[in-house]
Formats: sequence, C-alpha cells, structure tokens
Amino acid sequence: MPTLDFKGKSLVYSHHLTVPSRTLEPDAKKSLPPKGSKPALDDNLIIHGDNLHALKALMPRYAGKIKCIYIDPPYNTGNEGWIYNDNVNSPIMREWLKDKSPVDGEDLERHDKWLCMMWPRLQLLRELLAEDGVIFISIDDNEQHRLRMVMDEIFGEENFVANIAWQKRTSPDFRLVLGDGHDHVLSYSKNGEQFRERANLLSLSPRQMKEYKNPDNDPRGPWVSRDFSAQGYRPNQMYKIVTPAGVEYYPPEGCCWKNVEDVFLSQLKEGRFWFGEDGKGVPRRKNYLSEAKGRQSWTWWPNDEVGHTQEAKREIMAFLGKSEIFDTPKPVRLIQRMLQIATNPDDIVLDSFAGSGTTAHAVLALNKEDGGNRKFILVECEDYADKITAERVRRVINNSKNLRLLKPQETELLRETLTWSKLTKAADLVAKVRDIEKHKSADFDKVTKQIKDNALIVAGAKKVKEQTEGLGGSFTYCTLGDEISPEKMLTGEHLPDYETLARHLVYTATGQAPDKIRNTNDKDGFYYETSDRLFYLIYEPDLAFLRSPDSALSSDRAERIAKQVKKKQKTAVVFATHKFMGQKELTQMEITFCGLPYGVSV
Repeated sequence: MPTLDFKGKSLVYSHHLTVPSRTLEPDAKKSLPPKGSKPALDDNLIIHGDNLHALKALMPRYAGKIKCIYIDPPYNTGNEGWIYNDNVNSPIMREWLKDKSPVDGEDLERHDKWLCMMWPRLQLLRELLAEDGVIFISIDDNEQHRLRMVMDEIFGEENFVANIAWQKRTSPDFRLVLGDGHDHVLSYSKNGEQFRERANLLSLSPRQMKEYKNPDNDPRGPWVSRDFSAQGYRPNQMYKIVTPAGVEYYPPEGCCWKNVEDVFLSQLKEGRFWFGEDGKGVPRRKNYLSEAKGRQSWTWWPNDEVGHTQEAKREIMAFLGKSEIFDTPKPVRLIQRMLQIATNPDDIVLDSFAGSGTTAHAVLALNKEDGGNRKFILVECEDYADKITAERVRRVINNSKNLRLLKPQETELLRETLTWSKLTKAADLVAKVRDIEKHKSADFDKVTKQIKDNALIVAGAKKVKEQTEGLGGSFTYCTLGDEISPEKMLTGEHLPDYETLARHLVYTATGQAPDKIRNTNDKDGFYYETSDRLFYLIYEPDLAFLRSPDSALSSDRAERIAKQVKKKQKTAVVFATHKFMGQKELTQMEITFCGLPYGVSV
C-alpha cells in the first residue's frame, strides 16, 4: 500500500508510546455533578489540557471502549496560527522546531508540522476506539488528501467508511468564480466489518413521514408504494402479472420483477400491492410505516438536513452571545447525524478538539430525544475551556441563558369598518390612529396598521420570550495532573490514588482498560481479573505505609493468592513495593511479582 512520507514522520512514528501517563484531576468548582453527588471520573468529562496527554490519560479507563469519536482539528489553511509544541524526544526534532512561532501561511513546512501533530493523536484515538467503533474527522481541501493517506496507514484502507460531503454554506461565495460549498467528513472504523454490521439506520424525516398515506384503508395503516421492478435478467422473475382490472404486465425492458412468482402471489394475497385507484396501474409494492425500520444515509449531507455554519454560529450565540473566535463552527444537527448512525443509547462519545462544545450539546440533545444515556468526553487545550466550552455545556444542561422567541403576541387596538361616510372624514380617522400610536407605542414592540376585509385594523405586537427547558445532564471538569512515574513515586512527590494506579497497571500489562476496579478492602490487594490472570495491588498512597512491612508480599499473602490461582486455574500478577520470598518459589505458585514503583512501566 502506498504511504505518505513527510518531514519528521520517523521521529513521531512511535511518539504516542513515549507520552507519559498522567492523572485526571477533577475541579469541583468548575464541574456540574448530579444533584447531591461529587465530581467523578466515570461521569461525562470536560478536560482542559494538551489533547495528546489527555488522550494518554484516558487510556486506563477508556482504551477500546469509545464507540464514536468526532474531531474538528485545525484545517491548516495558513490562517489559524496554531503552534506545534509536542515534546518529541529527539534533538533533530527540537532543532527543527526551536522556533515555535505560529504555523501560518508563510510557513512552507506547515503541512509537515500538521501531519506531525496529527500522527500520534490519531494513533491514540485508534487505541481508544472499540472494535466496532468509528471516527469522524471534519476537514477541508487543504489537508483532506493527506489526511486520507495517513488514515489509510493508521486505520487500514479496508476500514475506510466514507468521505462525506457536508454542505456548509447556504449560498455561493460571490467573491469567487468557483467557491467551495462543502467540507469533508472523513470516516474510518477500527474494524470495518464489525462497524457495518451494527451501524444504525436513520429515523424517517418529517418530509418522508408525510409521504405515507392510506387511500385504500389498508388495516396495516399508512404506506408508500415502491417500484416492483429490478435491473437485470433472472428467468424465474420474468412472469406475467395481471392487475385486478385485467391489465397484463411484464417486467420493463432490461429488468425483472424483484421477487419470484411464489413470493409475489403470497404478498398479493396479503394485500401488499397497489395497482392504482382504477386497478389498472403498474404493480407497485406497499411499504408500511408500521414496518419501516428507518432510512439509509449516503455521503451527501445537505444543510437543510444537518445544518450549516450560520446555524452553528446562531447556536453558539444563543447560549454565549458570541461566536467570533470560531471560524468554522459545526451545527448540532451535523454531529447528531453522526451519533444517530454510530451510537446506541449507552455508548461513549469522544471529541479531543472540543472547541465550543458542540459535541456535548449534540449528545445531550440526542439523549433527551430518545431517552438515551450516552456519555461524552471533551478535551480542549485552549484557555477558553472553562469560559466557553464548559460554560456552553452548563447552559445547555440548565438552560440559564437560552431564550426561545415565540410568535409575537398581538392586541387589537382599533377596528373601523370602512364606509363611505367614514372615508369622507378620513382626517379624523387618521388622527385617531396617530393618537393610538402616540400613547400605545411604548407598550408594544411594534404598532401595525392594515386594511383587511373592508376594515382598518390597528394592532400592537409584542415579542414574547420563553425560557426553554434545559436538556439535563452533568459533567466533571478535569485538568491534567502529574505523571505516573517511578521517580515521583520514590520521592513521594506524586502518589496516585489506589484506583488510578490500579487501572494504569492493568492497562500497561494488557493494553485494555479494566471495566471496574474491585473495592480496595481485600487484605491481599485483589482488584481485577481477566480470562487468564488475577491482579493484586498492595498499595496505599502514603510513604509511611509503602516503607513498612505491611506493603510487602509476604509468605502468608502468597499462599492465600496461590490458593485462588489454583481454584480459578489462572496465574497471578502482584504489584507491591517488596517481597519476603524469592521469585523461584513464587513462580512455582504461578505468581509474578512486579516491584513498585518500577512496576508501573512493565
């Protein structure tokens, strides 16, 4: 398979493996937990920090569990002025990037730097995806072709799902002879076959729902009729059909009927065919609304179905009153379309270029619509993560700002039937209207005058604002904490809590995120089990404990663990600061000892 080469590729190729694991630190003041609860890392998350480090921090909890990822990275048009600052451990890379000036249109290597930025992030995003998960990436023509090649290499070209064209504009750009009207949404899965098997049909649109009628009072309810012919020639599908009025039909030239004759006759007997009101029409099969499972999507997403950039700006302004810092915001309906295809009600959705928080808005809106319990994880590195990203989500949940304008309320102030005698006194009538305008205008937003049904009508109109209901939900706001490293554990500078370290150790040993960590009150430190291994961690985030005999793997503990190993016919991995017996003896017990703190990197 052809691959894309770019400057720095060999230096960032495995960079995602060297990114240190860090903890996630909840910020109670910026979080919005469920009523009566504290911020928790198993809630929806909004993470402020470098998204490369944030993705690595998510691994112990979410590796292999994310069903849908949406990202909207910099388009690299030369106007964003973004800075590449990944700390790649290479003197050559550091020399190349020693001037961390914004990557702009004057930077002739901006495409290389963009690819260097994207490569390790895409690697981690792939690790986070479930086997049947899917990623959607918004991009324009500046990098679409390069991104496609990189995605083929990282995800596999066999896992390409679609290159979706989203109609982002409502009209052409009249400054250009041939202006762009769409962006791309590249979509790849981790396992194409598994994703295609589970992908959802879309709900019928209101326009499609209106197409269903029941002119013959069919007991199955409303239906639409579909052509019963199919392209191609199959001898057993070339039979004659006689309509109720006696008209004979054969398949059109170059076609056959869609089913063999036995199937047709069975469905005809059930009343599933329509031949027109006079019974002479070409046979058409009924598709019933009650049996409709949904509709297929395709790669053209028009703005009347999924929104456009102006709609997206209005959505931001409805909650925050500003949108100028986002050049290409995405509408909620666009993200919802992806979620409808790619998620079920309990799935997890990730956006590591969160921006204004549209993905969280879309998740909450879809949950409200179908009663789902989807969870979102947002990552935003910019300083506006709290004041814009999280604040929009707070207001979407509580609806503290969004006001819906209802139809203006009108009050009739004057109605005069126009007769000849009144027209002769038109000056008096005009004076009466002027007097109403003078004394009533302050009570209304607008005073209107019209002649309707031979009457002069003066009315006052007042806009009515209604506080719409919030979508509900909660989230925990996090920042990135310290690295989980042997050096910091040795000095006591950073001792992670039990669950964080336990999850990290399972992920490091297996490459998968544990579903649930058992309670830490087991005296031997048992906390997780796989199909072939038992995991034990003898640990408290306290230097005094870690330096005491209580933190060691003793012979008594080893014997109890060995009994569990024999009972469950598995092996055991024990993490502890030290042990009171040799590895040879432990090996005979099917126990592997990993010494802390160095065991964090096994």
